[in-house]
Amino acid sequence: MLFADSMSLLWLVYYGVSILVLGAVYLALAFLPRLLRLPLTWAIGGAMWMPATFALPLVEEGGVYHGWAPSAMVAAVGFLEKDSAALGGGLMWLLSGITLGALVGIAIWWLHRPRRQRDAEAASADNTSHTGAEPAESRTRREPVIG
Repeated sequence: MLFADSMSLLWLVYYGVSILVLGAVYLALAFLPRLLRLPLTWAIGGAMWMPATFALPLVEEGGVYHGWAPSAMVAAVGFLEKDSAALGGGLMWLLSGITLGALVGIAIWWLHRPRRQRDAEAASADNTSHTGAEPAESRTRREPVIG
C-alpha cells in the first residue's frame, strides 16, 4: 500500500520535497545567466535524485539489509563509517547524477534559447552564403511596418 509505513511513500515525499528545494535553488541563482543557472540547478537535482544501493549489517547473526537511498546519503554515511565500498559506490553514482543533471540543464538551455539569438545565428549564416549579387540595401535590417 502507498500510505501505511511504505518505502514508496517515503520516496514520494522525498522527491516532492526535493522538487521544492530545486525550485528554491533555481530562484536563488536568479543573478546568474540562464546558461549557468540551468546546468547548475539540474546538477544539484541530479545529486539529489540519483539513487544508490547500500548494505547494512543487521543485529541478527549474519543478516544484511540491502536497500536504496539517495547517493549523496550513501556516500556521506560511507565516509562517516569509513566504509570504502559504500563511499566508492555512492560517489560514483553521485558524480554520474551530477553529470547527467548538468547535461539535462544544458539540453534545456539549448532547446529554449531566446528566439532572437537563433534568428541572429541564422542571419549570420545567410549573410555568409550571399554571393554579393544582391544590393547591400536588401541585406540591412528593415523596420517592421504596421498596416
